[in-house]
Amino acid sequence: MKAAGLNVVRMGESSWGRWEPADGKFDFAWMDEVVAEMGKAGIQVIMGTPTYSIPVWMYAKHPGMLARPLGGGDTGYGMRQNMNIDDPDYRRYAERIIVALVRHYKDNPHVIGWQLDNETSAYGSANASVHREFVTWLQAKFKTTAALNEAWLLNYWGQQVDSWENFPTRDFANSTGYKLDWARFQQWRASRFIGWQADLVRRAARSDQFVYQNNASLSRAEVNAYDMTRPLDVAGNDVYFNWQDEYDGRHQTLQGNLARGAKGRNFFVAETTGQAQGWDAVKQIPPYDGQMYQDVFANIGNGANLHMYWHWSSLNAGQEIYWKGVLGHDHEPNRIYAEVARTGNDLKKVGAALVDLKKDNRVAVLYSTDSNNALTFMPFDKWTKPLPPSFHADGYRRIFERVNAALYQAKVETDIVFADAPDFSKYKLLIVLALYIADDALLQKISDFVQQGGHVIMTFKSGEANENFMVRWHTAPGPLRQAAGFKYQETSTLLKPLKLKGDPFEVGDGNTVETIAELLQLETAQALAYYDHPFFGRYPAVTRNQYGKGSLLYQGTELGEAQQLAVLKEELKRIGLYGPDQELPPAVQIKHATSKAGKKLHFYFNYSAAAVNVGYRYGKGTEMLAGAPVQAQQDLALAPWGVAIVAED
Repeated sequence: MKAAGLNVVRMGESSWGRWEPADGKFDFAWMDEVVAEMGKAGIQVIMGTPTYSIPVWMYAKHPGMLARPLGGGDTGYGMRQNMNIDDPDYRRYAERIIVALVRHYKDNPHVIGWQLDNETSAYGSANASVHREFVTWLQAKFKTTAALNEAWLLNYWGQQVDSWENFPTRDFANSTGYKLDWARFQQWRASRFIGWQADLVRRAARSDQFVYQNNASLSRAEVNAYDMTRPLDVAGNDVYFNWQDEYDGRHQTLQGNLARGAKGRNFFVAETTGQAQGWDAVKQIPPYDGQMYQDVFANIGNGANLHMYWHWSSLNAGQEIYWKGVLGHDHEPNRIYAEVARTGNDLKKVGAALVDLKKDNRVAVLYSTDSNNALTFMPFDKWTKPLPPSFHADGYRRIFERVNAALYQAKVETDIVFADAPDFSKYKLLIVLALYIADDALLQKISDFVQQGGHVIMTFKSGEANENFMVRWHTAPGPLRQAAGFKYQETSTLLKPLKLKGDPFEVGDGNTVETIAELLQLETAQALAYYDHPFFGRYPAVTRNQYGKGSLLYQGTELGEAQQLAVLKEELKRIGLYGPDQELPPAVQIKHATSKAGKKLHFYFNYSAAAVNVGYRYGKGTEMLAGAPVQAQQDLALAPWGVAIVAED
């Protein structure tokens, strides 16, 4: 590790049974030895609270602490993250191990911070105690059952709740309002749990020891990333992907944008892919030469202050045998280690200038956890063709990933703005994706943003339902109608893809739309495209409306990938956000940042196996990795899977 230039390791979070091999019997000696060796090598330690995987003795004493799944299915010991995080026995044991651990390492100079738990959620717990607390949570929110019945429209099927004592469990609920509030409640439980741990650690820790949590993707519907990061010093994210030809930096960029947006500051890549990943050996995809080196600098250029792999040496037994680390099963130096060593030693030279980079993006994407959940409970796309392999989910997340992929392909750096605290004031362009769940205040904020001079690209399914999952009584798109410049009363599933009349965005074979068609009726908006179809052809598929000083472009259907990119580029040109970055070769990506010293930095990445020359169009400076001078307007040579970082003088 020392020879590879590594300066931090994370340890301990998977080891409750080793820390506490029997009830109340603690063993720190084994880790003390490791921490001491790390200190001798100049490597700092982040210690993890080991609360995500309970010891077998604890289960034997308290089997009731395991999470009961919805419907009351089988549960048992053997899997991690299978406990009710609010069970009083679990909390008592968790507090005891956390406090003992933190006190033990409080004064150890090599322990610089704490990771709270691991990839936390509420794990779907539907135990009786969880249900009782949910009822209490609802009472605080709605005050009376009459208000709840009205908000959830429970007179449908005669399911009005007559008293809180008779409130039914979530197991077989069909009320969409119930499902959404249950999801919010579970997210709240997870956030509360992390806040509880943060408070315990801070009260026992050294004042300069930070706390963070490693989220298993900040776009998971099980967590509210914005709320969960409130009690933390920094947001952490676990970013997993496949190498080789599936690796293009897109997923890493999106997850970094989410992490940066959740906390509003730089973030940690707490775990990422080493050699390969999988709980089986079906898809072992080690990186090509250069990919691991490049990926570290891509994360740094996106605002990462820390980059760690899961894990150091591959396990020789257990479920994660083929979730390969930097070292293989022989634990000997290898090709991957050599590349990690190259990275670490280059960071010794330039890393200090790349910490706490500042981003100044003009484009933002609005992310809605509620809409993510709601469009899972009420899907709109089950009739469509199978998902393409490049996308990881259906419904909201597919639209979210598809449009973010178009932004990435257009080389537009973006921020993620969370619906929990929407602030659009610094942006010129706001992307609103399938904002199915929104209260009137959020929709008014979007409308005001347009009226005051902002520009919006919005997709179908936006503004349809209120905060209680109730479709609005007003003609769609409800409070957005004036800003959007159209109305509609009907929506049709598209049982097969359609074309747009005349190929308006000039994409040739990519001229297809799919999934859904909202039958828009123009009021003040202008039609940019119509369907090529004997019935749907009377309705516009894409519109733009000038409203006040700004504009709102609306997509009433799911555009194909080529069309989405073409629409985005056309809008970027129209509003003055199209420049030299957008003219770079397709395989090249660029990121910009400002260093703590105030220098403008430009990161160039070649995501291909062929060398390429790119036009550098910024002020003269120095290429940091090679230490070579760079002139304004010169060409940069990028090796296959190469990276260049230019610091302007």
